[in-house]
Amino acid sequence: MAEKSNILSDLNDRSREVFRRVVESYLSSGDPVGSRTLTRSMTERLSAATIRNVMQDLEFLGLLDSPHVSAGRIPTQQGLRLFVDSLLEVGSVAAEDREIMDAALTSGEKDVTSLLDHVSATLSAITNGASLVLSPKQDAVIRHIEFVGLAADRALVVLVFSNGHVENRMITPPIGQTPASMREAANFLNAIAEGKTLSELRRSIGQEIASRRQEIDSLARELVESGLAIWQTKGDEPERLIVRGRGNLLADTHETQDIDRIRRLFDDLERKRDIAEFLDLAESGEGVRIFIGSENKLFSLSGSSLVVSPYMNADRQIIGAVGVIGPTRLNYGRIVPIVDYTAQLVGKLLSERGRG
Repeated sequence: MAEKSNILSDLNDRSREVFRRVVESYLSSGDPVGSRTLTRSMTERLSAATIRNVMQDLEFLGLLDSPHVSAGRIPTQQGLRLFVDSLLEVGSVAAEDREIMDAALTSGEKDVTSLLDHVSATLSAITNGASLVLSPKQDAVIRHIEFVGLAADRALVVLVFSNGHVENRMITPPIGQTPASMREAANFLNAIAEGKTLSELRRSIGQEIASRRQEIDSLARELVESGLAIWQTKGDEPERLIVRGRGNLLADTHETQDIDRIRRLFDDLERKRDIAEFLDLAESGEGVRIFIGSENKLFSLSGSSLVVSPYMNADRQIIGAVGVIGPTRLNYGRIVPIVDYTAQLVGKLLSERGRG
């Protein structure tokens, strides 16, 4: 950070203004910025030749680059980082964006995964980027378990967690189950599940059935064992990284190299690789963090930028993250407060559900 600050302090007012206007124009249009364009916006009246000389100096410092001969300049990754750290003006969330996000979070969705999916879709829509929402790991304490018979060969297990998450899992019940045996099985599980997470209940269920065999009849016991067997062999836990708005990344993309970059990003998102590292990115700093290009270790091959913020539960523990990913010319000044606001809302809502 000190080195970046030194670079900025070494620039005179003219060079600093040229640099700032090149970056702001690039973030707005995505196009290289020429000297003649800047002659119309500079505070000081300067010739195009003078501005070109300043641009060359900034290029020598590694802050600007020339993608094509005589095609103007664009900021380098180093230049964008300097701008974001030192010159970026972050405003508050626009009233319209705030209303849209508030509506998404009060949509009445009872299932946390459905709610976060709705939040992710809304975040993508208002930022015109791809949104990433990492949902909490389901290691919360179980609040309630219920069996719902659907047909002779189908039943639903409803799991309600203390953090507000509701999960429905389909099982094939043993033959002969009745509404009474399902109630008995649920009552038995609720009695021994108090204060336990699902993984803890899985580990203790066999011993509990053996020691309390007289408290539960054979039909209910078979249902409990059948349900837990299904839960244990379910495979991967429900999708934790929710990605929406991939199509936004293709908008205004015409260059072959840009399309290839987006395809690499899509591949990374489809594989949902390194989900734990995604949370690490958010956990390693307070509030919103910005990763530009190759700084973003998850999606570095695509040269994308990531704006990410963690959200916390009522105990101030980080349990998930919210982010927006897109090209390096993201509108950082607008997206940073939106991501921050969304993360705070999600944390507050999940904390309230957990106390409910």
